[in-house]
Amino acid sequence: MMDTHNQKPLITIGMTCFNAQDTITRALESAFAQDWPNLDIIIVDDCSTDNSAAVVQQAIKDHENARLIMHKENAGPAGARQTVLDNTNGEFLAFFDDDDEALPERLATQYERIVSYECESGAPLVACYASGKRIYPNDYVLEMSAIGSKEEVPKGEMIADYQLFYGKHPGVFYGAGTPTCSLMARTQTFKAAGGFDATFRRVEDVDFAISLGLAGGHFIGCPEMLFIQHATEGGDKSAKKNKDAEVQLAEKYKDYLKSVGRYEYAKNWPLIRYYHFKGQHGMMLWTLFKLFLRAPVKVTRHFFTTAPKRFLHERKMKKEQS
Repeated sequence: MMDTHNQKPLITIGMTCFNAQDTITRALESAFAQDWPNLDIIIVDDCSTDNSAAVVQQAIKDHENARLIMHKENAGPAGARQTVLDNTNGEFLAFFDDDDEALPERLATQYERIVSYECESGAPLVACYASGKRIYPNDYVLEMSAIGSKEEVPKGEMIADYQLFYGKHPGVFYGAGTPTCSLMARTQTFKAAGGFDATFRRVEDVDFAISLGLAGGHFIGCPEMLFIQHATEGGDKSAKKNKDAEVQLAEKYKDYLKSVGRYEYAKNWPLIRYYHFKGQHGMMLWTLFKLFLRAPVKVTRHFFTTAPKRFLHERKMKKEQS
């Protein structure tokens, strides 16, 4: 009788870790609890300055399918994810974050979604995202429906347009975007997109999605809630670092953006968000006005589609616990 373990392809769980001594055990336990029978787990400690590496070593000591790789220098999220990719043995690769929890059925559900979609569509490059929820310190919960989990699936340049200048295509479901913490794909799909660009210290997930989109990738999702994200704050999550990384995106994809007439738009919209977060409303309005003169319809639609939702979201994040 054939061993059912061997019928299942090997899935690698990749988990990057940086100063996560208080949360990494919870994340690892959710990886160990996956109901997929054939998996290995790679943890990359990105030169943590706390006790993370020792915590990981203790947590995995009884798990032969888990291994720790330690960076000698901090490479950032993209660099750490690339180390995972470079050391992956699995036919499939799924990323878990060091402060998230994955439900036990996450891998199996995403695997079935990928294989089913490949059979239906014949698409060679498929990225699958999980739905989940984000819990803030004040107990505010944000439900996150996965991109491509209903309606039309975004594919190809659709995802580049959305990520670079909010160029939404009618009938396409973009959901919660493309966070790598909920992503699973064939290992070859990651490699076909060029992997992760270590020059990005933020928005490396967006950069990967754009690269995959321009390579012809399809972006599907699972409607089931498969992970719980615990929102945290840190130096790498500052408004300035986000702004700088988003401007870097516009420069990296300058040729594509110029070909669709959206380079100035993609370069300047991050400044509007940055001025808003910093409370520099005069600069925000001036930048918005200049962009409006270039693309009045696009700016108006973008602003009134996203600003009210953003305002309500920020109020909920800041609301004190009752």
